Amino acid sequence: MELEILQKIIVEVLNVDPSEVDENTTFMGDLGADSLDLFQVIMAIEEAFDIEISAEAVESVETVGQAVELIKSAKGMN
Repeated sequence: MELEILQKIIVEVLNVDPSEVDENTTFMGDLGADSLDLFQVIMAIEEAFDIEISAEAVESVETVGQAVELIKSAKGMN
C-alpha cells in the first residue's frame, strides 16, 4: 500500500511516467530529482500518511524502496 501511494506522489510531484518508479529507482540518479523536489515529495508523504519525518532520516533515503521503509518506520510498522 505504501509503495502505491508513494508512486502516485512521485509521479505527481516529479512529473515522471509511472513505469519509471519502482522500489529500486533512485530519486536523484534515475528521476533527476534535486533537493527541492525531494522536499516536496517528503511534504506530500507526510500529508498523505499523517506522519512526520526527520531531516536526518530524509538524508539517508536514496531509493523509492528506502522511502517506503522510512514511511513504515514512521508509522510504527517496522
